[in-house]
Amino acid sequence: MGGLREVAASFVAPGLSGVAVRARLKGLTGGDEKVLCLVGDLLGMLASRDLKVRCAAGLSHDSEQWAERKRGLTEVSSSRWAGAVTKATHDQWALARRGQLAHIQTLQAGIETITRRLSVPVGEKGTKRAPGGYRSSKEWFAKSRRLQVLEDRLQEVRAHREAGVVRVVRGGKRLLNTRHHLQTAQLTETEWRARWQAERRFLQADGESGKRYGNETIRVTPDGEVSLKLPAPLAHLANAPHGRYVLAARASFAHRGEQWADRVSANRAVAYRIHEDVGRGRWYLTASWTIPLVQSVPLETARTNGLVGVDTNADHLAAWRLDRHGNPVGEPLRFGYDLTGTASHRDAQVRHALIRLLHWARRHGLAIAVEDLDFTAETTREKHGRRKRFRKLISGMPTSRLRARLVSMAAELGIPVIAVDPAYTSRWGAQHWQKPLTGENRKTTRHDAAAVAIGRRALGHPIRRRTAPPPHDRSDRAGHRTVQAEPGSPGREGNRPRIPGPRTRSVPPGCGVKAVDQNAQHRSGRSAEHEAWQQDSLPLSI
Repeated sequence: MGGLREVAASFVAPGLSGVAVRARLKGLTGGDEKVLCLVGDLLGMLASRDLKVRCAAGLSHDSEQWAERKRGLTEVSSSRWAGAVTKATHDQWALARRGQLAHIQTLQAGIETITRRLSVPVGEKGTKRAPGGYRSSKEWFAKSRRLQVLEDRLQEVRAHREAGVVRVVRGGKRLLNTRHHLQTAQLTETEWRARWQAERRFLQADGESGKRYGNETIRVTPDGEVSLKLPAPLAHLANAPHGRYVLAARASFAHRGEQWADRVSANRAVAYRIHEDVGRGRWYLTASWTIPLVQSVPLETARTNGLVGVDTNADHLAAWRLDRHGNPVGEPLRFGYDLTGTASHRDAQVRHALIRLLHWARRHGLAIAVEDLDFTAETTREKHGRRKRFRKLISGMPTSRLRARLVSMAAELGIPVIAVDPAYTSRWGAQHWQKPLTGENRKTTRHDAAAVAIGRRALGHPIRRRTAPPPHDRSDRAGHRTVQAEPGSPGREGNRPRIPGPRTRSVPPGCGVKAVDQNAQHRSGRSAEHEAWQQDSLPLSI
């Protein structure tokens, strides 16, 4: 295809495999908060020690060492708390290993880009697919130094990965570094310390099917009573039998409350996590459980009534409805969001834009087509060089968060989501659809045209438009169609099918029989040019 990469096939995105709901614990007394802090601090200290042991074991860790860690924690807490701590430690170590691999891939991409640009003469221009040389010898020298730094980093990270060494910060590396920039974060040392302690607490437990209300460690009854099993050193604080502490607050889940109640009534596993929002001074309870994967609808079924093509951008979603033939219907819509501010604000903005899009699609009974975007390898500074604005743009696009939110929210409403290959959708959409869809009363943007291209690819149609047939005097003067039938297609050189019914003019029988017979035309290279013929004799007199 002239150097173009192969476009992957579209597919229906699978539904969600788990859910999580959150409720605020209202009405906690001072004693309840004190007990929660003591339990969380104690278990957080044990989790930190266990994580240190797990990281020191590295790749040599096995099931026997895991059992030994659990036995050691059981003596100072309980068997169920020990199981929750060791499982969380294992998950955190595995996450660090995946992040380590992603860091290696980023370093490799940067080294490959710098090496190639250093091999090109200084000042040489690049192409659309490959960058050129550096602009000056000064920049070339600086990048050669950076190449050595990246190679040293890559060698070090590879050695750590082979040895199983990872670096993990309980509480988060970002919050840890905030300690050195309190003035920029507008925090005092006391406020930062409170947040740091809250993030390092451990108050979470996985569920157990068959146990009472699905969880013996943190138990929530159908009427909202919350109780937790106290560790052995804090058993004297219990206010209920069997070393349990019952909170004065009641939990009520506004979202999925009926599903949660059905699970706990049937003693099915539910995992809980209790955490404190220091900024608001509130405590929250999060319940989560797995659900069986719902069989996705076939791709052809999702295409039946058409769909909505959606183009993801840094500040909005551009959407356009298409019928099943790939024709744009109605007017394009734009669902904006603001990604500045806190993480909760950004998340709320994304959810608000998605719910408006999903409600629009549900009203018309349509599927949604989105690009299968992944910018994890595109944010490196070496790939885009001086284009800082563009690097900041793609870094700020919530591709993974938006995709996960869209799939989970669409599954709730029963709306299929079709993922398509993002290759050339913006370029070809602007080339073939932006100008034809622009009129006196409508200004079609490049993003709107990309939404049409995404929708046509999801429907299985080519992105290029179907052009009008040639004019009445053939296509030689006006130019050929932009979309031609491939050689060998049935009926490519045949007559047009006759449409039954009355005609506006009389056509004699047999007219146009040789219209497609190229050899019957008097053109260069055709047999009709070389046929024998004789001119009539000229009259000798008038």
